[in-house]
Amino acid sequence: MLEGFTTDYLPTTLRWAGVAIVMIALMIATFWTLRRFKVRHEAAIGFVFTLPMTLNLLIFTLYPFLYSFYLSFTEFNMFQAPKWVGLTNYITMFTNDTYFWPSCSLTLKYALYSVPLSIVASVAVALILNRPIKAVGFWRTLYYVPAVLPAAATMLLWRWMFAPNSGLINYMLSPFLMLFGLQPPEWYTDPQLVLSVFVITSLWGVFGANSVILLAGLKNVPTELYEAANLDGAGVLQKFRHITLPMISPALFYTLITGIIGALQIFTQAFFMKIPAEMGSFLSVRIYQEAFQFSHFGYAAAMAWFMLICIFLLTIIVFKSSSAWVYYENEAK
Repeated sequence: MLEGFTTDYLPTTLRWAGVAIVMIALMIATFWTLRRFKVRHEAAIGFVFTLPMTLNLLIFTLYPFLYSFYLSFTEFNMFQAPKWVGLTNYITMFTNDTYFWPSCSLTLKYALYSVPLSIVASVAVALILNRPIKAVGFWRTLYYVPAVLPAAATMLLWRWMFAPNSGLINYMLSPFLMLFGLQPPEWYTDPQLVLSVFVITSLWGVFGANSVILLAGLKNVPTELYEAANLDGAGVLQKFRHITLPMISPALFYTLITGIIGALQIFTQAFFMKIPAEMGSFLSVRIYQEAFQFSHFGYAAAMAWFMLICIFLLTIIVFKSSSAWVYYENEAK
């Protein structure tokens, strides 16, 4: 048993111990260096305890981020040194890759349909959970469960539910379809239905974090506004339009931004649900295939940077438009 530990676990344990020792030494050295430069004791302590996260950000986030930008101008397969090719990857992506533009189109269509529907559904769920009903804590917890379930497990469940022959959805639809002489839909192989499958599965997530965020926004709406509206004879729709929506607009703004980013980066659903080849694939899946199936890491990096630029531009557009529809209570207009 001791021999097995020595050969299997001791080298890793020693490496981790070495990392810990080096980190502690760096923290001590940083503290005394700052003190020599007359930095206050409290400030020096703060810098020391943020040092591990700062190094983690620099080494494991910023460096790979910048290195991927360099790789996007190279030909790299992980077995040889990167070879500089300039703009070749980008030119190939825009002009010679027959799968690239269909993938972009499919990804944008998915975001266009799924994001608004998800926000509308999240608002509806939040309004329901905001009502004074019995066991409201239980229902709020139940509606949050999808946020903590593994995405891969839920997508496998959805794939079974949409299975053409043995799926639960077609089993429930069959009696109604038989009345009209129709065959059960082929959800995965019919190009007209594939996108709707992904949009439907995306709504599963609205019962998680988005609903909780919007529920928090609803809880912060002053009740005095509703009381004043009642005295003025305002109806339910008028109060929703002129009080509820403006007051929760910051939460809506946040869910819109995160929804766009998440929709354009869709991967898990697309990875576990295969779609017809003529439709292409989602952009994140294309990046994964180019990198880890075809070993075109430079080309995959170029596609990833194109996705980043698209997300950045859409985010900027939403931020610029926020001044017209996002209301902050203490903001002077």
